[in-house]
Amino acid sequence: MYKAINYWVLGGFDGEKGPYAAIEDAAKWGLDGLEMTVGDCLPIDITEEECRKIKAIAAEAGMGLKTLASGFYWGSSLGSPDETERQATLDFTKKYIQIAAWLGAETILIVPGAVDVAWDPSRPIVPYQQVWDLSVKSLKEVLPLAEKLRVNIALENVWNKFLISPMEMKMYVDQFGSDRIGVYFDTGNCMIAGYPEHWIEILGKRIKAVHLKNFQRDDSGGLLHGFGDDLMAGDLDFPAVKAALEAHIPDVPITAEMIPFCRLPDLVLPDAALAADTAKKLLAAI
Repeated sequence: MYKAINYWVLGGFDGEKGPYAAIEDAAKWGLDGLEMTVGDCLPIDITEEECRKIKAIAAEAGMGLKTLASGFYWGSSLGSPDETERQATLDFTKKYIQIAAWLGAETILIVPGAVDVAWDPSRPIVPYQQVWDLSVKSLKEVLPLAEKLRVNIALENVWNKFLISPMEMKMYVDQFGSDRIGVYFDTGNCMIAGYPEHWIEILGKRIKAVHLKNFQRDDSGGLLHGFGDDLMAGDLDFPAVKAALEAHIPDVPITAEMIPFCRLPDLVLPDAALAADTAKKLLAAI
């Protein structure tokens, strides 16, 4: 299995470590790839020339760049009832797809919309049905470009109070009738109300990429601090997840995304020691 690490843990949220240094770090830890992030590691106005240079440097280091992620969608939504915001998000998404194509990335992570953003009270509460309808409309607008450039749009199961079960996610994805829209499945995100091995079985080949992280349930559920700073600490059943991956999606890219919310309010990234420890444990666990 292809095993990578997400940029944020080793580069931070402000892009303070450049893409070349990040590639060098991931390579020295013996990983197969690095998941770069658009909006910090890579600016949205990055040029084709710079992308192709990054692609070449990664290839020289033996590093894949199969997936891209972005935190953009928490502040601007494809499911927004504000048409100006929705159009701005569409513009970002089209450039995001183009950047992926220039880098040779197979898959981009997208949050399709949010009923609310629990940690950001400035974001509005949007009715579930409205998020569904508007996000579908938006994704249909960017799908032709993704199909043309051969980039997968992968929708993350995340704490947005939207698409919160594997059956909802399956129904949502299947309505597009395109292999270019699938799921970016996060093992830790689903554990507040379910089991990742069940999601993998139900979604199967719809899953284009996996974020691997753990989660500690507490009081019959859990809060944000349940995302710890040790990949192996928590309630994730690694043997069950590994068996499900091998049975249903053995070739899917797997990326460790360690954002230790357990450290709030003193969460500081990048954390080179955490990144190195995570890489070591990822290689051993899956």
